[in-house]
Amino acid sequence: MTAPRITVNGAEAPISPAAPHTTVLDFLRERGLTGTKEGCAEGECGACAVLVARPGTNEPTDWVAVNACLLPAAALDGQEVVTSEGLATAGPAGAPGALHPVQEEMAVRGGSQCGYCTPGFVCSMAAEYYRPDRCAHTDTEPAEDGTGTGTGTEDGPRHGADPEHGPNGFDLHALSGNLCRCTGYRPIRDAAFAVGAPTADDPLAQRRAQSPPAPVATEYVRDGRAFLRRSTLGETLRLLRERPDAVVVAGSTDWGVEVNIRSRRADCVVAVDRLPELRELRFGPGAVEIGAALTLTEIERRLDGRVPLLAELFPQFASRLIRNGATLGGNLGTGSPIGDSPPVLLALEASVVLADADGERQVPLAEYFTGYRQSVRRPGELIRAVRVPLPLSPVVAFHKIAKRRFDDISSVAVAFALDVEDGIVRKARIGLGGVAATPLRALATEEALEGRPWTAETAGAAARVLRAEGTPMNDQRASAAYRSAMLGQSLLKLYAQTTEAVTS
Repeated sequence: MTAPRITVNGAEAPISPAAPHTTVLDFLRERGLTGTKEGCAEGECGACAVLVARPGTNEPTDWVAVNACLLPAAALDGQEVVTSEGLATAGPAGAPGALHPVQEEMAVRGGSQCGYCTPGFVCSMAAEYYRPDRCAHTDTEPAEDGTGTGTGTEDGPRHGADPEHGPNGFDLHALSGNLCRCTGYRPIRDAAFAVGAPTADDPLAQRRAQSPPAPVATEYVRDGRAFLRRSTLGETLRLLRERPDAVVVAGSTDWGVEVNIRSRRADCVVAVDRLPELRELRFGPGAVEIGAALTLTEIERRLDGRVPLLAELFPQFASRLIRNGATLGGNLGTGSPIGDSPPVLLALEASVVLADADGERQVPLAEYFTGYRQSVRRPGELIRAVRVPLPLSPVVAFHKIAKRRFDDISSVAVAFALDVEDGIVRKARIGLGGVAATPLRALATEEALEGRPWTAETAGAAARVLRAEGTPMNDQRASAAYRSAMLGQSLLKLYAQTTEAVTS
């Protein structure tokens, strides 16, 4: 086992003497790479974004943007990182001082003012720039120079298929985790929609054709604290039996906030994000099994819409930067009552596969949560996978009520999965978040729907039942009365959406 090292902008750098809890952000800044900024220390602003080489979906390697403020530097042992400083010399120009294409567009289109957020925007844009399946649309107005990449007309913007996708195929959701307080977003959007395709001699584009760094076992101990990664699930489970006090991390999108904001420290952190046994996705005859350490972005791209309710969840779950690190195992493992995935998985009647050194057991998610941030998971147990039974209900929806459209915590989250045959609700499953100490199934509302005609009268009566589900509370995000009202409105909205689909 070698001393932990990270390849940063093409050069290896030892993690030592950093403490095991030291973030990638601080690790980089201590080495003079100050383009990586701290804005919020919670993964909300994106000023800390960097690129990491990860296993790809359509190519061997994807360049993935992540929040450097949340990841421990030790978590990137053996991996490759590119910062905003490294983008310039990694671009096709290849010379010091030359600008990468995304940096060039940000500069010429006025996308930077104070400049504090700009390196993070550039890294998120670069990840989208290098996305292998990004392709130009053809239904756009020609630019003034006749290249066919114009971004608007006198009647308004024309950005391809919809306002959030450019004529160059750029998905603005890639920037949903980046905040700017002074420039405003239009010039940043214009820069994103103006970048072309990587050239054949672009080193980072060429790098996608090679495999990403293989996972390495890590044992980093300093000052009595340890960051550990084992090579296999079996080794990890034996380690957890020996160290039941260990904090288990995957994307560290939750633990990183605890470290930064609440100054929490752990004597032992065990990383499970690269375990092969936790990174599988399989469709079987009776269920789809999703590895607990797959990131939400990886799940989204591998499923490619085959589980429609999850497809509705993903764009509303935090931001792309967070989804590039967050996992279903982590979201369920924290036991938070306001996590966005539990309501969806409850509506899908999912189960969790729990593993320890003695074997595995399967627990229905409806029986998993036992109290506020508490579950049936025992010391030494890991969530290995999530199983969603097949076939899937055809009528689904996920309604997230929050103060911001993206990158926000839910006030209320409601997930529906209904079977409606011949106008009758044969089966109803409803998952709720934000209205009790745990995520929960709306059992009374499900009973009020099943066996009844799917009509306005049934929906209205069931909505009144749904308003009384859970034990909502008053807090800074919403009042109990508002939460109850939103529960009822969500079912009425579902009915309106399904009837519109039938009559349109």
